[in-house]
Amino acid sequence: MAKRVQLVLTQDILKLGKNGDLVDVAPGYARNYLLPKKMAVPVTAGVLKQVERRREVERQRQLELKQQAQELKAALEKVGSFTIAKQVGEKEAIFGTVTDRELATLIQQAIGQEVDRRGITLPDISKLGTYKADVKLHQDVTATVEVKVVAE
Repeated sequence: MAKRVQLVLTQDILKLGKNGDLVDVAPGYARNYLLPKKMAVPVTAGVLKQVERRREVERQRQLELKQQAQELKAALEKVGSFTIAKQVGEKEAIFGTVTDRELATLIQQAIGQEVDRRGITLPDISKLGTYKADVKLHQDVTATVEVKVVAE
């Protein structure tokens, strides 16, 4: 079997790796595709140092984002619950539904910071009452808030 070549990717390549990853590829793939298109560079001591520096910067950035998410979680837990007023029909059934967009707006008004609505997980709300909603702030940080649905 042919010898493998080590390269450092200079951009994200589907099914191979991300920018800055150290990869082992076939020599022909490296010589004929990756190197001419400047998608990768050969491994040298200087390139490895650059890769390590980039990884450290990215790690610090992720730690900072996680810290901000922890602070946001503390602020959400301090507020505790959010009240949403809806029109009510028979047997306390609400018209329409409570959406993640409505909850995201309430959170922004309460704590002054925007929360991505796609990270909000609401239960199926069809009646008046109190429900629990999960708000994903970071891949490792999730806050649980209380949503009170009341009649208008």
